[in-house]
Amino acid sequence: MQYEDLYRRSVEMPEAFWAEQAAAIDWRRAPDAILDQSAPPFRRWFCGGLTNLCYNAIDRHLVDRGDQLALVAVSTETGVTRELSYRQLHREVQTFAAVLHELGVRRGERVVIYMPNMAEAAIAMLACARIGAIHSVVFGGFASHNLALRIDDAKPALLICADAGMRGGKVIAYKPLVDAACEEAVHPPRHVLVVSRGLDRELVMQAGRDVDYAGAAARHANSEVPVAWLESNEPSYVLYTSGTTGKPKGVQRDVGGHAVALALSMRMVFDVGPGQVMFSTSDVGWAVGHSYNVYGPLLVGATSLLYEGLPIRPDPGIWWQLCERYRVRTMFSSPTAIRVLKKQDETWLGKYDLSAFKWLFLAGEPLDEPTAHWITDGLKRPVIDNYWQTETGWPVLTLLPGLDMKPVKLGSPGLPNLGYKLRLVNEVTGADCAANEKGVLTIQPPLPPGCLSTVWGDDQRYVQSYFSHFKELLYSSLDWAIRDEDGYYYILGRTDDVINVAGHRLGTREIEEVVAGCGEVAEVAVIGVADEIKGQVPIVFATLKAASCDAGERQRAASAMQARVVEQLGPIAQPARTYIVDALPKTRSGKLLRRSLSALAQKADPGDLSTLDDPSALEAVRKALARGPDLRHG
Repeated sequence: MQYEDLYRRSVEMPEAFWAEQAAAIDWRRAPDAILDQSAPPFRRWFCGGLTNLCYNAIDRHLVDRGDQLALVAVSTETGVTRELSYRQLHREVQTFAAVLHELGVRRGERVVIYMPNMAEAAIAMLACARIGAIHSVVFGGFASHNLALRIDDAKPALLICADAGMRGGKVIAYKPLVDAACEEAVHPPRHVLVVSRGLDRELVMQAGRDVDYAGAAARHANSEVPVAWLESNEPSYVLYTSGTTGKPKGVQRDVGGHAVALALSMRMVFDVGPGQVMFSTSDVGWAVGHSYNVYGPLLVGATSLLYEGLPIRPDPGIWWQLCERYRVRTMFSSPTAIRVLKKQDETWLGKYDLSAFKWLFLAGEPLDEPTAHWITDGLKRPVIDNYWQTETGWPVLTLLPGLDMKPVKLGSPGLPNLGYKLRLVNEVTGADCAANEKGVLTIQPPLPPGCLSTVWGDDQRYVQSYFSHFKELLYSSLDWAIRDEDGYYYILGRTDDVINVAGHRLGTREIEEVVAGCGEVAEVAVIGVADEIKGQVPIVFATLKAASCDAGERQRAASAMQARVVEQLGPIAQPARTYIVDALPKTRSGKLLRRSLSALAQKADPGDLSTLDDPSALEAVRKALARGPDLRHG
């Protein structure tokens, strides 16, 4: 079938279309109704249907492919590779689920997982899904304060952590960060389950709270844990994403819709089926890690390759070596990673047998044309840009090689994916935009299966964050875009104050709140600017309470700001440059002119300044930029 025909059916006859797609997963009880949208913008998919993500990912494959590899976890940091068949993964998940039961975790309770890309992270997620617990995976690079915020929002019964992770050969102890987070949190978990790899030789266990996983697993080596059959719309997991305020948003995903959408995307988008291999380089703490490191490949009976390490360690050919060894068909990575590889000798791209390799997908931030040309020419394979969000859980814009491969247009993430009824609208009037006219990318409800069902514990925030921007009820992506005459979309950037650092969404407001906590800071504004490697990086402009200060005092203050950001938000949020300025440009109503700051930082026109309160503030910023940053990182 042609893309155009199936896409039209998916948006004009959504119930019929998704009823057909629901047959791709197993149901304990078939849905009573495919769609309930009686309370917009909320919607419920496959109402009344009973299913289970773990069952669909593992149990149903045991008869036909029990001895096939299900999960391969490779760590170039520890030098350990684990290869698990579907049967072995089934055994380990049941053991882990039995440990969860022993620790009192019950259906509907939350479990926070704070681990690197190791096999046990995926096993823990699947074990939670098996018993109906709601997992919330937190990226292992987040600092303790950031972890504490998520603990207090999720109120977990249990936290699972590794003793440590590794990055570039350096051990990063996780357990002390967990201890600090639990000390800070108002609602700490009853227990902390520690999966030790022997990396932290000073590991300290707290009596009565902490449990060693190895010992607990030994008691349940042969336990059998039946799956909990969940109604399609019960939560499967909560994944936190930065918002425009300091408080993170818990994106809540359902069970049935999530499974059906991922099964569809594996076939149609990523062109991966039973027995084939998918390699996603994402961290399990991100949305891609959930969808395409863990659940997606397993749902269709494929093999998932999980990687812990850098793309250039032990050498820049490591990813392609793994693609050769495991005969990877589809790889999913980020432009940031490819830009890192681009700095290396390009002969690494042709060193290995990639005869099984068909597709490279890139997402997380815009893909620039030079990088796209470099990797396309080097691999001699199609490179498919695609666009989606933590909130959507699977691609919104893409090409569909598993259905009908359309031409690649460099700079464009492609065409609307199946089920997404997209509209590009004027920011002010809400009117539909013409071809090549800039507008805000929106989705007309109902959101398709797989998208967030609400913000955890805060339905009002769900409505306010995503559906309150236009008179008409539309989901706003908060991204600018244009659409060309052929229907291809081009993403132009954010309409709010969230920036994309190496594929990680960070709220500039969140960074501002941390910097403002430094005692010497009077005012602060954080912006995102383009970066060749990371896509965007945060830049800090701050005024100090002291009337005047010399270069040494400015540098000390800037160092304190950077240290506080790293301590509370983690290294990924560390500002690339920090400027101490005499004043910040504001409107007469007191609103900081961040767009003008961004323009000045990137040597562009600062735009309409008719609302500027004090013109001398712009000169203060120009003076600081000409002087150079008071502190530079990276």
